[in-house]
Amino acid sequence: MKKFLVLAVFVLFSNLSFSQLGGEDEVYLDGEFIEAKFQNGGIDKFYDYIITNFDTQTVEKKGQIIFEFTVNENGEVKNIKVVRDLGTNSAVELIRVLRKAPKWQPATRGGKPVSINLKMPLTFK
Repeated sequence: MKKFLVLAVFVLFSNLSFSQLGGEDEVYLDGEFIEAKFQNGGIDKFYDYIITNFDTQTVEKKGQIIFEFTVNENGEVKNIKVVRDLGTNSAVELIRVLRKAPKWQPATRGGKPVSINLKMPLTFK
C-alpha cells in the first residue's frame, strides 16, 4: 500500500511539471510572451509600410486580400501565403512588398526569441 501511495504521488507531481499543454492551441506557463514589433511599433506601423510600398495599380477589383506570414526568431518575414486575393497581380505585388520588408523585432517567450504566425487582411475600396 505504501509503495502504491508513493508511486501515485510521484506520477501526480511528475505530470504537474509539464510547462506546455499540447493541442492545436498551446498554452505556455513559463515565461511572459511579448508580441513581435515592426520598427518599434505594432501592426499599424506594418500596415503603413505596406501602404507606402504597395503599387495600388495592381489591384484589379475592390475587396479584401487576406495573407499569412511568419516572423521568425531573427525577425525575418518568411512563409508568405496569400489566402484570398483580388487577382494574380495584386497577390504578386503583396508578396513582393512582404519579401522586402525590414526585419521585425521578434516575439519573445521567457526572454527568448520565438517564431510567430500572423494572418492579416488588406482592404481596397
